[in-house]
Amino acid sequence: MSADWYILIEEDIRDTKHLQAIEFRLHHWKLAAAHRVKGDEARLAAVAEDAALHYLPTTLTRYAKPGDRPARHAFLAQDGSWVVLVGLRGHQCHIRVSTARLMHVHEEKETPPKTLKETLRGAWEGPPPPEQPWSPPAEDEDRSESRTGEHRRGAVLAERAGFEPAWTL
Repeated sequence: MSADWYILIEEDIRDTKHLQAIEFRLHHWKLAAAHRVKGDEARLAAVAEDAALHYLPTTLTRYAKPGDRPARHAFLAQDGSWVVLVGLRGHQCHIRVSTARLMHVHEEKETPPKTLKETLRGAWEGPPPPEQPWSPPAEDEDRSESRTGEHRRGAVLAERAGFEPAWTL
């Protein structure tokens, strides 16, 4: 586990899509920046406030000229995050500045490329079965209720044979 604290800045990004002569303006949040901050909680809160009061979203940078100061309405939420409405030259967007603790880091792992033999075997046998989507592990009482009769019989037979699975449904 890590004890690194970060300031996360999310921007409201607008995508414009055209479908059958209709214009759709789709909004979604995008993580624009993640800055590591060292220090105590007071320093973390001060850096978050500074980011909320001075960060210029990328959607407004194309309209900004040197010396421009955009209009800004900064709101502090109960959880300590900031929601900021920023306006410049008739354009408006909003950002969210929050603090977060980095808990887990997993590096990317790529599988090696297939050999010619594996490629031909895959073409002959067909694609492998898809991976099961993630689902939360069931509670012990949920497991016994959610098992069907077939699964229960299989579990009983496995227990009689002395097989103890590491992960049961």
